Amino acid sequence: MELKGQVENNDVLVIELREDNLDASNVLEFKLAIQSMMCEQTKVVLDMTTVKFVDSSGLGALISCLRLLIERRGEFKLCVISKTVRALFDLMCMHRVFNIYPSREAAVRSFS
Repeated sequence: MELKGQVENNDVLVIELREDNLDASNVLEFKLAIQSMMCEQTKVVLDMTTVKFVDSSGLGALISCLRLLIERRGEFKLCVISKTVRALFDLMCMHRVFNIYPSREAAVRSFS
């Protein structure tokens, strides 16, 4: 599982998910890796530029990230979602659950 994180605008953690898929084959590894990266953060953006497929396990992992940050009074936002992943989000009404932005910059700015 390849995740790269960096802090932007002093306090927004942007995590790049550098995988083609977020599914049952890698979701446990994803959850462990991302939760350790988010341990002290309250403002997190997940950049999904390279992700082409998400299954129900992947959606569950994203929801668990969202819940974790909500418990800390934080926010978890997504950006740069492919058309196929966006279609799944729309079908499952996840676009109502997550704040989704067309670019990384827009997602980071949204915290201001």
